[in-house]
Amino acid sequence: MTPSPARPVLLVTGGGRGIGAATARLAAQRGYAVAINYAHQAAAAERLAADIQAQGGQAIAVQADVSDEAQVVRLFTTVDAQLGPLRALVNNAGVVDVTTRVDNMDAARLQRMFSVNVIGSFLCAREAVRRMGTRQGERNFGPGYGQGGAIVNVSSAASRLGSPGQYVDYAASKGAIDTMTIGLAKEVADEGIRVNAVRPGVIDTEIHASGGLPDRVRDLTAGIPMQRGGTAEEVAQAILWLLSPEASYTTMALVDVAGGR
Repeated sequence: MTPSPARPVLLVTGGGRGIGAATARLAAQRGYAVAINYAHQAAAAERLAADIQAQGGQAIAVQADVSDEAQVVRLFTTVDAQLGPLRALVNNAGVVDVTTRVDNMDAARLQRMFSVNVIGSFLCAREAVRRMGTRQGERNFGPGYGQGGAIVNVSSAASRLGSPGQYVDYAASKGAIDTMTIGLAKEVADEGIRVNAVRPGVIDTEIHASGGLPDRVRDLTAGIPMQRGGTAEEVAQAILWLLSPEASYTTMALVDVAGGR
């Protein structure tokens, strides 16, 4: 695919389904060239890219496990080659596990949780900053790079609620994302890069089934002030605002999209 200088380039990790897919669709509608990253679900990601292309947009699907440093580097070099200079990153890739208490968790579970949710987000942010930063981007990658940009990390309301009796490890990994967002935002604010996070609450996506609770949205509705779960599209709207020029003076923000919960 030939890069189009008229379209800002956005990479969405974990973009084949749920919040990532909704973000990719909305971004394409708003004029972004979108790289849809996936780890395992090739069919879903490739179908989404094809749908965007069929509607006149520009999109590619790129396989990479974000917990693997070599694969992250390959992901970003593929985006460079096929779409051009990166201007936006949505760190969305993440995993949960079956619900359980901390006293039942083993090291393998914890390593997987933090490798994907935390280390993966750090590695992707690193590669994005190297390309976007006004101090080094053009020097490192050539013309078109180093023009600044925006990063949105997908955290969770679990980071402030703790998720006791279900997945404290997932909540802790998202707490790390909140802290990373704050620190990185301060670190690169004078390099033309804004860094923010959204913290979704109970959102109706497939992630609940992967944690063994397919009815979680319905079960928790009574405890949500707005009396309903949210949609992936509602989270995507917040993400696209944070990426947009309308949020030009917003960095280090943790935006709750949680229905008041």
